[in-house]
Amino acid sequence: MNSFQEFESLSNNKEMMNTNPTMNITNTSSSSSAMMAISTSSSTSASSSSTTSPPSISTTTSPSRYENQKRRDWNTFGQYLRNHRPPLSLSRCSGANVLEFLRYLDQFGKTKVHTQICPFYGHPNPPAPCPCPLRQAWGSLDALIGRLRAAFEENGGKPEANPFGARAVRLYLREVRDVQAKARGISYEKKKRKRPPQPPPPPPSNATTSDL
Repeated sequence: MNSFQEFESLSNNKEMMNTNPTMNITNTSSSSSAMMAISTSSSTSASSSSTTSPPSISTTTSPSRYENQKRRDWNTFGQYLRNHRPPLSLSRCSGANVLEFLRYLDQFGKTKVHTQICPFYGHPNPPAPCPCPLRQAWGSLDALIGRLRAAFEENGGKPEANPFGARAVRLYLREVRDVQAKARGISYEKKKRKRPPQPPPPPPSNATTSDL
């Protein structure tokens, strides 16, 4: 097709558009109504989705301080078993191994335990420093054994095979309590709660009887 034929075809198309103005308007109006329908439906769907789907609220509960400390103690004991020579598995752990672990922790203690030859033996508030060793306090060891005993059973251990509940461990804790109580001049005995005084009973009412 030459340039003339192209121009002629363009002219014919232009004349058809001029002779049929209604078709052009109809197409324009139909496209406008279609766009309005699309925008209306999209806005309606957006508003309906915003009203039907409430915002999701995530509720996360953080573990308590006790749970965090129990997890740290359990990890520390596991690290101790891995570093043991020879290495120990949890299934082969006994009360004797627990006692070794407690004695191992004494090197990190901060409680002064006076020896019997120390002039401050039995003194709750020594006036001067002394070369007596530092140990783990009995209260800290007792709480530690309680957490490890619970963690052992939570991690699949059987209560009857719990090394932290062995009789040797209980006796060791009792011995540590008595030794530290004498050396530091303090008492670990639980104080008995005083019962509140009971109110006196009401006086008997004098009932008067009349003879019929």
